[in-house]
Amino acid sequence: MAVFERSVQVEQTLDYQLMANGSVTLFWQPEVLNKTTGWLAKHGYQVVRVDTSGWRSDDDLHDGLSLALDFPEYYGRNLAALNDSLSDVAAGDLGWTDDDTGLVLVLEHYDSFATADPALAHHLLDIFAVQARHALLIGHRLLCLVQSDDPDLVLTPVGATPIPWNPIEWLDSARHP
Repeated sequence: MAVFERSVQVEQTLDYQLMANGSVTLFWQPEVLNKTTGWLAKHGYQVVRVDTSGWRSDDDLHDGLSLALDFPEYYGRNLAALNDSLSDVAAGDLGWTDDDTGLVLVLEHYDSFATADPALAHHLLDIFAVQARHALLIGHRLLCLVQSDDPDLVLTPVGATPIPWNPIEWLDSARHP
């Protein structure tokens, strides 16, 4: 199933433009972000806003996301559990419904968190990018809009994937890499 109709490629709708280069996009000006989220909401997206300006630790991240995305009580509060829960979000089981066009996670004032804990800030976006790609495979749309008060914020690439060996070729072979 296609995530977008073929005509959208010609129309270049805002959601298509945002997703064409990945699921995570930086924003600086709140007015531009608000206009974007307004368009997305008008077109059926569930928009979830999280203020990350007070985040300084992994506890802050887990508190904020578990509340915003309705993670279960048994949520493990570590990166593996975050990956699992975002997998449930990608599947449409948490944070949004089948009636929504997709889910947009808006992380506001992210530069503050990225400065306080750069590695954790990167891991969050990387996990989201991977799960957003998985969501696309089942016809779901996930976007992460990252708002920074610092127009010079530079984030390292996210969602990179290695080129794995296919799982079938090596099943009956003694030469498994």
